[in-house]
Amino acid sequence: MLSINEVQFEHYQPPNVIGVHETKPRLSWKFSKVPNGFQQAGYEIELSEKDAHSQLTLLASLKRVSSHSTLVPWPYDQPLRSRQKICVRIRAWGENERTTQWSEYAHLEVGLLSRTDWCCKRIAAPWGPGTSAPDPEQLFRKEFVVTNRVVQARLYVTAQGVYEAELNGQRIGDYFLAPGWTSYDGRLQYQTYNVTSMLSGGKNCLGVRVAEGWYCGRIGFAGGHRNIWGPHTALMAQLEIIYVNGHIETISSDGSWTVTKGPIRLAEIYDGEKYDATQEIPYWSLPAGADVGSSWEPVLLLPPLPDATELTSGFGEPVRRVDIAKPIQQIGSPLGKTIIDFGQNLVGYVRLTNIKGPQGHKITLSHAEVLEDGELGTRPLRICKAVDEYTLKGIEQGECYEPRFTFHGFRYAQIDGWSSDVELMDSIEAVICHTDMKSAGTFSCSDPLVNKLYENICWGMRGNFLSVPTDCPQRDERLGWSGDLALFVPTAVFIYDCYGMLKNWLSDVEYDQTVLGGVPAMVTPNATLPDPVWCRRVPCAIWHDVTILAPWALYEETGDETILARQYNSMITWMRKLPRNKSGAVHLWDISVYQLGDWLDPAAPADKPWKGVTDAKMVANAFLIHSLDLMTRIASILGQHADKAYFETESEAARIEFQDEYVTPNGRIISDSQTAYALAICFNLLTPEQKFRAGIRLVELVRKNEFKISTGFAGTPFLCEALAITGHIQVAYSMLLEKDCPSWLYPVTMGATTVWERWDSMLPDGSINPGEMTSFNHYAFGAIAKFLYERIAGLQRVDPGWKRCRIAPFIGANFSNASAFHATPNGPISCSWKTDSTGVGTETMKLKVSVPYNMICDVILPDGEGEKRETVGPGDWSFETTFKRDSGWPVKPLNPKS
Repeated sequence: MLSINEVQFEHYQPPNVIGVHETKPRLSWKFSKVPNGFQQAGYEIELSEKDAHSQLTLLASLKRVSSHSTLVPWPYDQPLRSRQKICVRIRAWGENERTTQWSEYAHLEVGLLSRTDWCCKRIAAPWGPGTSAPDPEQLFRKEFVVTNRVVQARLYVTAQGVYEAELNGQRIGDYFLAPGWTSYDGRLQYQTYNVTSMLSGGKNCLGVRVAEGWYCGRIGFAGGHRNIWGPHTALMAQLEIIYVNGHIETISSDGSWTVTKGPIRLAEIYDGEKYDATQEIPYWSLPAGADVGSSWEPVLLLPPLPDATELTSGFGEPVRRVDIAKPIQQIGSPLGKTIIDFGQNLVGYVRLTNIKGPQGHKITLSHAEVLEDGELGTRPLRICKAVDEYTLKGIEQGECYEPRFTFHGFRYAQIDGWSSDVELMDSIEAVICHTDMKSAGTFSCSDPLVNKLYENICWGMRGNFLSVPTDCPQRDERLGWSGDLALFVPTAVFIYDCYGMLKNWLSDVEYDQTVLGGVPAMVTPNATLPDPVWCRRVPCAIWHDVTILAPWALYEETGDETILARQYNSMITWMRKLPRNKSGAVHLWDISVYQLGDWLDPAAPADKPWKGVTDAKMVANAFLIHSLDLMTRIASILGQHADKAYFETESEAARIEFQDEYVTPNGRIISDSQTAYALAICFNLLTPEQKFRAGIRLVELVRKNEFKISTGFAGTPFLCEALAITGHIQVAYSMLLEKDCPSWLYPVTMGATTVWERWDSMLPDGSINPGEMTSFNHYAFGAIAKFLYERIAGLQRVDPGWKRCRIAPFIGANFSNASAFHATPNGPISCSWKTDSTGVGTETMKLKVSVPYNMICDVILPDGEGEKRETVGPGDWSFETTFKRDSGWPVKPLNPKS
């Protein structure tokens, strides 16, 4: 029976719908069991308010004649207010007036929208000012009395640092490293928790652990810097209690709170955590349970947050402990060390149970992504210890430990000092942490190595999307590098629903850009602020183009124009700041500006990753024209007609100058490289005749290089697609399936479980690349996953928001089946195909397609030696065809001397 489900406010996913900053949230809903021919003709929305007693009051009911069901504008005049709780349910009818049942209620609770809603004080430990070395965690506590039956209680809390709250001895919520990492001077996130059931009559106690985290802990490479955003940690907490008689009581952080140092003696993002169980304060967050002796001190009252700092709930999902990895083997190293292999390069930490030993005994956990000569390969960590330490309190029944305020990137953990009589393999597991994004896609095919490559890409993305999109999760960096994200985001949206997280990050990108006078930061949040080398305020192609490339990818995936409008000022500001030549090619990049170019081209020296074979200025100008093209389209979408005309003119002029500077009339490019041709083809920088010749030349370069990759960050996302566009899919598949280094499958054959930073992060002999910058978990080269979806499985987005899609598998190589699934704004789209030989020189292909409501799907299949096309609407469809497979497989390499 036709029904409505998944009613959604904006892009929020349950349970992340408490404490949001929305006053007129748009609504979306999906249909299930849609009969053939159904088309929504209208809808009815009921809005109810939920009071503290969970009673519903109908505020309004509205009917609209409309076919829209995605991001429908808030249908009521009255905006929502702070703390308001609402419920919405929806029903719809078709053209035959057939009406669905009411949907289930969707719930939303508004946070504290105004600074005036906050009455708490900002508090800190009195020893905080003047602290220069890493400080232990602080335990803040406040006892209070509940005088009546509680019907509702909410805790609004944040910290300058990272925190974990407890109420009456129980942990509040499931967030990890809250409040998350933002550009703290501009935006400080807070969280809202429903703690109604955690309160009891009489005495209660609210406790909050606070550690340095990103805010004032050491962040950055080459030793990094401490206290980037502030000299010490601080806490803001506001517990609002509503009693059965309607009385409201607020317990706020103020001068009546007390603080002491906790058992976490070190809590560093890079160096790890040191936990001394002998320093534990039993029952510290229980009423009258703490030792209220001299170790507890009155807190220090701080001035209020500056008005320029926005207190916000943010838009992204929180970081959570999402999964568990069990160990697969225990290894004895050549040096006699005990190493645990979890079988997967992951991001998180190690959890120990059954810990036994004498008081004061220490267990040390060291982490690494790979082994080298049978020992932990720690050199790539640089100035990052990545070590957790637990000091036993020595109780007979055993102890357990897991870090609270650090994380590591690792597959292997070395355990020193294990003294329990319980086997280590039965007492250890890895906890996997990342931003709790909803999975958005799956892919598989007949080649197991390609499937493993895709799996590695997914692991690399999830591990590096931890509060912000980082470059790597293990060494003394873990920064939100803009260039990595700019190139990967079109792929990212296929794999996870990362709209909320990236919308949140882009808010900080714009803030950091404002601080630097309009030039975006290289990393956001801008941890390079104290660094005169990297915080250089010098414009940089690709990295700073993220201001355009990322919002555009989010718009294409969702069809949501508001992300373009929200970031439009950031885009325009960057385009105005981008320096052009003063003479000659005045519409191209200023040639005096240093560019990173095709970063990590495999031909570049290990210690000079910017020295690729492709002219860095040419790469910059290719991306400039691409950005100008996108700005033309964005301005048109937003109705900025004058801007549209300007960018269109700029793009045309820059194309002419690009041709004059870099392209011969016949289509040869001055930088005769894989990256040069891939960018020129994919960014439409060539005439049709030149494009044809460029495709042939790209094939020549690929075959001469024996199908090995010669591209870095800039060229890799476009390499196989350029070959497909110009009609050379078999060559593209030859590159995809190549196993020698450098290639996508080389790391897979070397046992990789994530995507590497370098094509040869590990050398064929098993040693680690000698380059100082070598990570085994870096998502950038995983941009090939978009090609897997679109060309092998054939699943392609045609219109923004998936209003129209295309299923057009490119049959080639020895692929005999493939499937893909993707969660679109209208519902899941999926396709699967398989081929079988007929035995007479042809093959049959069977294709199954499932199309969600409100989507049009163009199906293109091979047929004989040509193709056939069919357009279908919602429903499950099956197709069968007979075709002749391209006989040009395998493609032969060219003699390097040819």
